[in-house]
Amino acid sequence: MRRVVFNQKGGVGKSSITVNLAAISASEGKRTLVVDLDPQCNASQYLLGMPAYSNGHGPKPNIGTFFAQTLSFRLKEKDPRDYVHATPFENLFVLPSDGELGEIEHMLESKHKIYKLRGLLKALAKDFDEIFVDTPPAYNFYTLSSLIAADRVLIPFDCDAFSRKALYTLLENIQEAREDHNDDLQVEGIVVNQYQPRARLPQELVASLEEEGLPILANKLSSSVVMRESHEKATPLVNMQPRHKLTDEYRELFREISAG
Repeated sequence: MRRVVFNQKGGVGKSSITVNLAAISASEGKRTLVVDLDPQCNASQYLLGMPAYSNGHGPKPNIGTFFAQTLSFRLKEKDPRDYVHATPFENLFVLPSDGELGEIEHMLESKHKIYKLRGLLKALAKDFDEIFVDTPPAYNFYTLSSLIAADRVLIPFDCDAFSRKALYTLLENIQEAREDHNDDLQVEGIVVNQYQPRARLPQELVASLEEEGLPILANKLSSSVVMRESHEKATPLVNMQPRHKLTDEYRELFREISAG
């Protein structure tokens, strides 16, 4: 299964959701890969730690290396597995990002390399049970590449009025990508993040979205300072605090999408 976590709005928890769902998957014995397509490298740093990016660039070869290679003719290309790096966590691997992604995006667009990621992930699917793709907060070459390469889309929603307005544009973009490039693509659901069940506004926002027929997933993710601690320690919740309430919410969310 190849899942992309996508929202054009920043700050909705894409990297946190990507990494922690992948970590739950790995903890249940599935060989799991995180692909980081965001030039900010948040998911990569979450899994590998800040020291891995101390020189301003991530470990190589990475996803930037892969895309740069597609721009030049080579008789022998690297094996797709060469781009994958182990993390400190059992069964969990990462194809890390690099700031180079931002530098070469225009060249990739002009040379129509939009299907290259799909080929890479199809090759890697032989070695992994689950692949989760983290995306930049924009509808650009990299997010479209991931939608073309994916089976399912998870949409983080942070209970904000501006996020609600952006949802419809986002869903239109996904539908367009499906019609033009990937007939098999499906919206798996909207992940309600930073949810405060006792606050009126989040309850009203979620209820209105459900009334409008949007695919809100039943299991919601609470707001908690433990997530910030998890980022600082570069350790997913299931590895850092396996019995925490938020960890349990991620487990239930993973079970929900796995049963779909």
